[in-house]
Amino acid sequence: MGALKIVLTIIFILVCIALTVLVLMQEGKSAGLGAISGAAETYWGKNKGRSMEGLLVKITKILAVCFIVLAAILNLSVF
Repeated sequence: MGALKIVLTIIFILVCIALTVLVLMQEGKSAGLGAISGAAETYWGKNKGRSMEGLLVKITKILAVCFIVLAAILNLSVF
């Protein structure tokens, strides 16, 4: 069981680092003053789910779920 805990801890650390990097790579929700005048209605604004920003959001959600599950597993006193 000790080896399993070490492996899960290493995976947990890698998920933490990847989650931090992905959150920092994302753009802010406020696009600045251009959003007020309607300049945000571009191709990339309409197809955000297919863009790089949409991919980052999807991967961030997956890593956040992995983070919570691994944190719960590592917190169990079974190990």
